[in-house]
Amino acid sequence: MPYDPFMVQPMRDELTRIGVEELKTASDVDAFMANRTGTAMIVVNSVCGCAAGSARPGVSLALQHPNRPDRIATVFAGQDLEAVEKARSYFAEFPPSSPSFVLLSHGKPVDYVSRQMIEGRDPQMVSQVLIASFEKHMAKVVGA
Repeated sequence: MPYDPFMVQPMRDELTRIGVEELKTASDVDAFMANRTGTAMIVVNSVCGCAAGSARPGVSLALQHPNRPDRIATVFAGQDLEAVEKARSYFAEFPPSSPSFVLLSHGKPVDYVSRQMIEGRDPQMVSQVLIASFEKHMAKVVGA
């Protein structure tokens, strides 16, 4: 059963206010994934403590970096069940995990950060994991 929407709204707002697109339905996910150009990241959000203390703040810090995904979206585990299931179908090679981050290049998953890589780490450490992935998979070519 989904969490109380009133309780979850501040957790949603933490990402949407920094420009992350919210995907609430399976069709929202399909529409986001239909754009296979460039780079993207999907954040699987959650109500857990590591999402609040590390994942969402880590995303906020990482997105300040110049090498970042062209598009960023989020689905909310335990809330938007259909959207989460659909999103996970696009990166089924990775075990379900919330919170988690999936980085995509031209519609294909290129990196995955699971809860195990988030839990117990502070936001700066999480942002450094993301930035390292951005640098590896999403570096912008200067002058291109």
